[in-house]
Amino acid sequence: MRELKVIQTEYKGYLFRSRLEARWAVFFDACGVEWEYEPEGYDLGDGLYYLPDFSLHGVTVKHGYFEKNCDIYVEVKGQMNDADAEKINCFYAAGYPEDNRWGVSQTAVLVVGNIPAGDSMDEILDCLQTAAYRDHHNWPNFYNFETVDGDYFGAYPGVDKHGVFDLFGDDYNYLWSMNATATEHAYRLARQARFEHGETPRVRRFR
Repeated sequence: MRELKVIQTEYKGYLFRSRLEARWAVFFDACGVEWEYEPEGYDLGDGLYYLPDFSLHGVTVKHGYFEKNCDIYVEVKGQMNDADAEKINCFYAAGYPEDNRWGVSQTAVLVVGNIPAGDSMDEILDCLQTAAYRDHHNWPNFYNFETVDGDYFGAYPGVDKHGVFDLFGDDYNYLWSMNATATEHAYRLARQARFEHGETPRVRRFR
């Protein structure tokens, strides 16, 4: 079978390696979070090199100690493999506190997959939750804090009621402050974004 190549996609001056990456950029814009695409690569040692897809700035982590103004890397994966998993795990571990004190890694990575489906925020959360706890053995889970602060717990990107981009933990203690309408709007825009024939998605934050 002939190997098929993914079509690169242009958005906001960036040439994304896949349509999925571009759709996540649309989501981040709709959420109002500052992002960079492939800002820099890293030498992890032992012949491993890693180039994260996105770097997000000013993220509030609504989980654990509720840390604010965090820098979080995002890895977009349509499909994972052993080599990808090894790089992500090594990169996350490199920034974890040496004294094993629980907290957000300085090289925290949120792994995301396809834009979650659903006709309501509840359905979107169900889709995120299913992905967050699917057993991948030694591979990092999608939408999970395991590669953010070491806790095996669902991590759901969205917007809070103050318009701030957050990673929400997976229970009501964290999710109560989510702006469900604005977050659902961002996911819908990302899912519906079209780039064919030079089209550029119009992204407006929900007010």
